[in-house]
Amino acid sequence: MIEEKDTSGTVLYDDGDHRFIWLGTDTHGKKGVVQTMQYLIVDKGRGVLLDPGGVHLFPRVVAAASRYISIDRIDTIFFSHQDPDVSSGIALWLGVTSAKIYIAELWMRFIPHFGIVDQTRIAPIEGAGKSLKLASGAELVFVPTHYMHSPAAFSLFDKRAGILFSGDVGGAVFPEGDETMYADDFKAHIKYIEGFHKRLIASNSVARRWVDNVRRLAPTMIAPQHGSIYRGDSVGAYLDWLSALRCGIDDLDALYRM
Repeated sequence: MIEEKDTSGTVLYDDGDHRFIWLGTDTHGKKGVVQTMQYLIVDKGRGVLLDPGGVHLFPRVVAAASRYISIDRIDTIFFSHQDPDVSSGIALWLGVTSAKIYIAELWMRFIPHFGIVDQTRIAPIEGAGKSLKLASGAELVFVPTHYMHSPAAFSLFDKRAGILFSGDVGGAVFPEGDETMYADDFKAHIKYIEGFHKRLIASNSVARRWVDNVRRLAPTMIAPQHGSIYRGDSVGAYLDWLSALRCGIDDLDALYRM
């Protein structure tokens, strides 16, 4: 189980100028509510927030991020995809920061449904180039993650920290009380991720394409939005498992059985 002291954040990487921070999780959420995790990159005193979450999480995430940086110094917010557990708090974040929002172009048409009329601070990832450069020279690489599960999605690789924020990919669903911060025992972790991945990833061909790209990046950690963080040997074990997984339309007959 995740210790209470860890729920407000843990620094995963710190070299003095650049930090990658896990902002904790809700260990006692309401029944039926998806558990989520948020992350913050602090580079030369400026912040990049990753998948800040829904409206009900806003107070907790503000409190957690404020331990590391003043909220008004968050310049960038990255949304891996459009799901409400990722992005429904967007109006609140635009209200308390001057941040620029990055999201896949396909989902910009849905932003008004979250109460956003002025889209001048929202940028399509496809138009931003392949990466973002930060003040220290650190580079954040946009990694295509389409159809895993969203038809338009991206992961974000912090080259300096060696950490891949993977959005829903790698996510786990835990029974209450079984949460762990790290998936160090990957074989034991499979039972928490298998159903989630089989149902939400379109096919094995999509999974293998993503794995091939990620292996070229060689991350030291994979940090998903749900579940546990992969580090050390569990990174390779997870990628091996995912590249061989039958999922989505590979088992279409089972999904449509009546």
